Amino acid sequence: MSGSNPTSRDLVSSYAEIILVRHGETDWNALGKLQGQLDVDLNEVGRQQAVAVAERLSMEPHVSAVYSSDLKRAHETAEIIAAKCGGLQVIRDPTLRERHLGDLQGQVYSELNRLKPEAYQAFISAKRDQEIPGGGESIDQLYQRCTSSLQRIAEKHRGERVIVVSHGGVIRSLYRRAAPKGRSGGKVHNTSVGIIRLAEGDVWSVQLWNDSSHLKQLGFLKSGFGGGTASG
Repeated sequence: MSGSNPTSRDLVSSYAEIILVRHGETDWNALGKLQGQLDVDLNEVGRQQAVAVAERLSMEPHVSAVYSSDLKRAHETAEIIAAKCGGLQVIRDPTLRERHLGDLQGQVYSELNRLKPEAYQAFISAKRDQEIPGGGESIDQLYQRCTSSLQRIAEKHRGERVIVVSHGGVIRSLYRRAAPKGRSGGKVHNTSVGIIRLAEGDVWSVQLWNDSSHLKQLGFLKSGFGGGTASG
């Protein structure tokens, strides 16, 4: 879906508009390591990506609040965005964390089947209720956690525009909730922007998805690993 003029999106009291942003790149993204809920910092590319998306979002009118996962890679991205959007205080919310990947956290994706075969088979299972050994969440558990979180945020900010900074697995689950027939949104790039509206009557709709035009203008490569089925 293509972008639109921010000033043309007039808000009405019947819905909340949520601007979803994936965190900037980390060294583990670049190395192909699964982060899950391990707390990894942004790298320098990730910080530049965060500045680029912050400049873009600073042109969005009437941003009421900025929410973020409490993991550092998302929170630092959110702080950079908030500073450009009128100096808003970032609200940390642990329910916006990435999917817990159990024994796979910290492992290189290409080596999962060799080093953690049981957890890997659980990870790639088509069963949505399949948990990952080592305390990992199922797809259904992630979906319930993050959709409930966004619903609470929307109810608090009806008639407002809010920025939420989170992770690839979370954002893909939110897209599945909002998209027609629950289809997948595919890979979510680092600091890409999506917009979901949550209206009265529990009606979700996608307005924009996985837009990283702010990175193309600066010549950044979409090098960040994760954001797809290999969440991170």
